[in-house]
Parts: sequence; structure tokens; C-alpha cells
Amino acid sequence: MLSLSIRPAADKLLSIIAAAVLLASTALANDAEPLPDPDGKSADMSKPVQVYVLLGQSNMLGFGKVGSVDKQGSLTHAVKEKKKYPYLIDDDGNWTERKDVRNVRVMGSGTGGTRVFNNEWMTIKGGNIGPEIGIGHHVGQVTDAPVLILKSCIGNRSLGWDLLPPGSPSFEFEEKGTVWHYAGYKETPLRWEKGTEPKAIGWYAGMQYDGDIDRAKKVLAELDKYYPGAKKYEIAGFFFWQGDKDRYNAGHASRYEQNLVHLIKQLRKDFDAPNARFVCATLGQTAKGAKGVEGQILEAQLAVDGKTGKYKEFEGNVATIYSHPLSQGGASNSHYGGNAETYMNIGEAIGRAMAELLEP
Repeated sequence: MLSLSIRPAADKLLSIIAAAVLLASTALANDAEPLPDPDGKSADMSKPVQVYVLLGQSNMLGFGKVGSVDKQGSLTHAVKEKKKYPYLIDDDGNWTERKDVRNVRVMGSGTGGTRVFNNEWMTIKGGNIGPEIGIGHHVGQVTDAPVLILKSCIGNRSLGWDLLPPGSPSFEFEEKGTVWHYAGYKETPLRWEKGTEPKAIGWYAGMQYDGDIDRAKKVLAELDKYYPGAKKYEIAGFFFWQGDKDRYNAGHASRYEQNLVHLIKQLRKDFDAPNARFVCATLGQTAKGAKGVEGQILEAQLAVDGKTGKYKEFEGNVATIYSHPLSQGGASNSHYGGNAETYMNIGEAIGRAMAELLEP
């Protein structure tokens, strides 16, 4: 009888201890030891360039303001006034430059043309930043080889439609009494009522996926143009920060997990990189316990993390970062108010996660 009366208290104590451990580990992750300043040395060019492909929508595109020292929320204010991210400036207060990490960004709509926005060593320029800064510094620090951060994305794109990977099937979804046929890869339009004939539009399911992947491959086909002196490369990993547009469509939200699993597998296939790691970031405004479509998308993104055990093949090679504690406010549809700390915090977190997957 005594053991029965003690058990509830013991269970409660264990729950408290587990919660404390989780909070402590989260605090350690958020307050990780800052990286050292870049040493200014070039990489060993006898080794293949380690390529990380960054995909998504406006979250990944990046709207963090570099700004000025007196502008709160800007990167300059965070670094020079709040003394955050010290590896970004040298002793003279100038932005540092990594000579072992190349920063390349290309963009285009659908399968249209390509614009090159960045092709330089990893440093801070005027305008905006995205998560690539935190990513590049963290993977560069643990990689004894040249690193190429290759971003290929554009804003306002959904996984369920624009970024739908090849091989994705169509499906039916009932909403407010109407059954809709949702487009599978290369079908058009986005959806049509079951039993009716679809009317094609100038866009198809997966059109942005095809364009983004093609643009990334074109960069790699001219490797020495984007990484001077490079002769060969390996796809080391993928980063994905997306989900905003899918939360406005209940049908797409219902399939988000399935689409995300397929995306991971298809990227590895399309780049012939079966061992490439994959790191996903959740939407910054969505907290655990959220209901509706936002909750569906969050749970889908958390589910693919290899540590959950739901997808055995992802153990040790796929990670999801819960972004809500790292966000400084705002939401994905307002680009987090342009707060650079949000983009740096999440960039650092997913960069660290990739580093851990590279070196378990």
C-alpha cells in the first residue's frame, strides 16, 4: 500500500526532473559557446567542395536587416551594441570574412531565368541577411574542406504546390462538403472539384521545385565560377525553412508530413547524394500545442527528426530545429519584422544541428 501511495509522487518528480533537463539542454543550445573569429585562411583545395543547398520560401530567403548601430533589431546593433555573434567582427570593428566558405544565392520564378544575388566569401554586406550566415560559420568551423553555401529559393511558395517534388501523387480532400482533387506532380491547376475537368493554368505542381533544383545544378556545373579554384564537389547536406504558404491551405497542411518525407528522399536522389544530411527549421511563430493547420505543419516538421524514431531511415541524418524559442517576435508572413537576431539565431541553430549530424 505504501508503494502505491508513493508512486504518483515519484512519477510527478520524474516528470519535473525530465522537464528540468529539457529546459537546461535548451538553454545550453541557445547559449552555446560563441565561435572563434575566422582565421582568414583559405581551405585545402585538394579536397572536394562540401556543398550545402538551402531551400524554402521567404524564411530561407532572408529579411534580417543589417542596418546601423542605433537601429534596434538590426544585425549591426546586435553585434556592436549587444555584443552578440562576436565572430562576425574583428578587433577593429570590421565585418569578418571566411575564406573557406563561399556564399552563393540564385533565384528565379518557376522554371524561368536565373538571377545571381551573391557570389562571394562569407561576410556581411549591406541590405538583408538570412540564416546562411549562421549556417556557413558553423559548418565551416567543423569542416576541413572548402564549403559552398548554395541558396536557391524564392518567397511565397508552398511545399504542397510550388515545391512539390517529383513523384508526388495527387490526392482528394474534403472541405466544407466539397471533395477536391489536389494536383500531383506536374498536374495543373492546384485543385479542382472531383468529377469535373481541370482547366490548365500557366503553372504546375512542382514548377518551383524544378526551377530551384535546376538553378542549383547550373551553379555546380560551373563550379570554379562560384568557388575559385574548385575542381570537384560533394553534396554534404540540405537545409529547409518553409511552411508559411501551406498554412493557408487545409489540404496542403494535411499532407505536409508526407510531402516533407518525400522531399528529403527526392533531393538525395536528384543530387545523387544518398548520405547527405537534412536539417529543417519550424516556423518561428508557431509554438508547440498550436492547433489547426499551423499545428499540423509544426508536428509534421518535428516528426521527421531522426531522434523521434518515427522514420528509422532518418536516424542520425535528419534533424528538425524548433524555432519558436529562438524567434524575437513577429511571424513568418511579416518576415519577423526584419529582426536580424531571429535569422541569426535560427541560422546558428540549424548550422549547429548540421555540424552534429556530420560529427555525431
